[in-house]
Amino acid sequence: METNIYKAQQFNLSGLDGISDKTLEMHFKLYEGYVKATNDLTARIAAILADGKVDKEEMPAYSELTRRLGFEYNGMVLHEYYFANMKRQGGGEPSKGSSFREAVERSFPSFAIWKTDFTSVAKMRGVGWSIAYLDPATGHVSNHWVELHESGNVAGFVPLVVMDVWEHAYLLDYAPSDRPKYIDAFMANVDWSAVDRRTRAAAPVTAAAR
Repeated sequence: METNIYKAQQFNLSGLDGISDKTLEMHFKLYEGYVKATNDLTARIAAILADGKVDKEEMPAYSELTRRLGFEYNGMVLHEYYFANMKRQGGGEPSKGSSFREAVERSFPSFAIWKTDFTSVAKMRGVGWSIAYLDPATGHVSNHWVELHESGNVAGFVPLVVMDVWEHAYLLDYAPSDRPKYIDAFMANVDWSAVDRRTRAAAPVTAAAR
């Protein structure tokens, strides 16, 4: 059975505002671990399926491997979204008339209120992700808390802005109680052009949805 082999992507993010290169170096290594684990689990599941069946005695291992794959795979993908929606000299606001800005202003009274909601989700207690999603069926944007990578993702929605708020994303730069400072740093590095490309790549919004 042929299995997918994922390769860790490379991200040139040195010199971000408020997120140190040391933090990024550690974070990239963590991400590479998710890639490795995804490949390992995929191969182990494929080995069980090689004879075309899952025997009763194989079911416990098969079940645990499959559940774990959801965590590792989503950890890999969400980190790729996260790194790819930052850049040096980013931040500010998305330009008026951009696809993302228009989608936000269809969904919230203003961009400022969307930002308040998005960053407030990130300040919630616990570790996880704050993610702004697009519903392709309506063109509306909504912000969600995703815990443990695979728990809380909304089926069919497209991630537009992805912020990692697990402690490893900021503990080398900020105390745990200073998470709001990290959130401000993330927002100061958002690559709005990348966010806009994600928005445009989603399913087109019909006139009725607008």
